[in-house]
Amino acid sequence: MNIFLYELKAYRKSTLFWTLALITLLILFMSMYPSIYKEIDEFKKLLEGFSEGVRRALGIQVETIGSLNGFYSYIFLYITLCGAIQAMNVGISISSKEIREKTADFLFTKPVTRTRVLSSKVLAALTSILLTNLVYMISAITVANMVKVEDFSLIVFFLISLTLLFTQMIMYSIGMIIAVVFSKVKSVISVSLGVVFAFFLVGMVGAVEEATRYFTPFRYFDYTYIMDHGRYEWAFLILGLVLIFVSLMTSLVIYNKKDIHTV
Repeated sequence: MNIFLYELKAYRKSTLFWTLALITLLILFMSMYPSIYKEIDEFKKLLEGFSEGVRRALGIQVETIGSLNGFYSYIFLYITLCGAIQAMNVGISISSKEIREKTADFLFTKPVTRTRVLSSKVLAALTSILLTNLVYMISAITVANMVKVEDFSLIVFFLISLTLLFTQMIMYSIGMIIAVVFSKVKSVISVSLGVVFAFFLVGMVGAVEEATRYFTPFRYFDYTYIMDHGRYEWAFLILGLVLIFVSLMTSLVIYNKKDIHTV
């Protein structure tokens, strides 16, 4: 029994759905850019009517909103929100599925170790997320070149887009922890939405209070910093990678030792 291929096949519809959802959001938002660019002065005056705290919470930078990368960095926060829900949903469901569907007794009677079972599931999930990001990245670059009204930095655009993958990886690993600790999750999507929106709200606060950035993956990547320096902040990049590694290893340890209740 090839668990990797089985899981990959099982999540193909979900992967397709979320990929199309991300691309649809991308096209919807980016199609507005040429019109906004033509009326950029009036648009900036409108944004200046918001308080500084509100603008920071919403990820709005008045100075750069007129550039394609500046506008993209603003709308990308909401694309990332959608991608985070996908990753959290996969992370929670892929390792708790047998408990919910009461098929654990069938799976664990097979001549495979728990480590191999979970590793295969993780690889399938990561493949799904990578495919989503690959298709999204190609689509994003294509759409950006279609709607641009002046030259823009493709490297900065790529770096901003790549943060979707990092954020999804972090959310996925957190979802794995939730799944192995609370394996009897009755509604995966409800838990996923609750956790992701909690992080998102903390992120909005984190835009004002610098210290809270460490507690939400939505603020690990500062798009203004990326546009100004053409790179990520090393402290938050390393923090994210450590969080992914620790979460996955912890999930594996708990999964191997935990009693799996069967029918």
